[in-house]
Amino acid sequence: MAPKKVMITGISGIVGSSAYLALRQSPGQYDLYGLGRRRALSARVKDARDIRLSAEHHRIADIADFDAVCQAVAGMDVVVHMAADPAGGEWESVLRNNIVGAYNVFEACRLAGVQRIVAASTIQVSTGHRTQAPYNAVSQGRLEPLPEGVPMVSAHLPAEPRNLYASSKVFSESLCRTFAFSHGMSCLAIRIGWVVGEDSVPNDRSEDIWCSQRDIAGLIKACIDAPADLRFDVFYGMSNNRFGWVDLTNAREQLGWEPVDRAEDHLPA
Repeated sequence: MAPKKVMITGISGIVGSSAYLALRQSPGQYDLYGLGRRRALSARVKDARDIRLSAEHHRIADIADFDAVCQAVAGMDVVVHMAADPAGGEWESVLRNNIVGAYNVFEACRLAGVQRIVAASTIQVSTGHRTQAPYNAVSQGRLEPLPEGVPMVSAHLPAEPRNLYASSKVFSESLCRTFAFSHGMSCLAIRIGWVVGEDSVPNDRSEDIWCSQRDIAGLIKACIDAPADLRFDVFYGMSNNRFGWVDLTNAREQLGWEPVDRAEDHLPA
């Protein structure tokens, strides 16, 4: 069987490059491509990782440029869409990168006959849940597990964003649903936890939302390889943290994915 042609947008970022490094370990399984506005790694990447892609496989383009995106995704089997403005401080940038850019990727994939899109969402779409008791224990400085009988927050509860960046990612999740059920594509969204360049927990009040680079790369790989008939779902990308409050059940059942790292093993000194 020929390797899957996989395009990673935002390949120079932390998550995109982590996915690339993981997929690169299986050269017979994946034919990898990358897209970004520049070849240089993001300043948020803290190690000397090497993106070994030829010029033909490493496309330089702005995702707000629809024609350029169409050229980049032509012939791909799967597009892993990680490109975005991660700060979300300025509406103009959110609009260009996270709204227009996201639509361009989805529509270009539809036109090109791409079989599957794996799209980045964010744990921040659930910030509203995290600010409410009892889910706010860790963020409020009380290191304690959820009380017995309290359900985990499911990805299928209504989103609770609290900033423009998170709101734009709700739009991305909606694009997944639209293109899956209106256009017959497979569109899977990942609510990515706090992945950092140092690959350690930034502080003791983020232990509940941390995700290791290895775990998020593993979840992306599991989405790429999910059964062809999995049309749509939303998964939380979180490590196996002791104070977790989000439900990873559907990722286990649909993808066979289990996180292997734990925040408590990567706390600041």
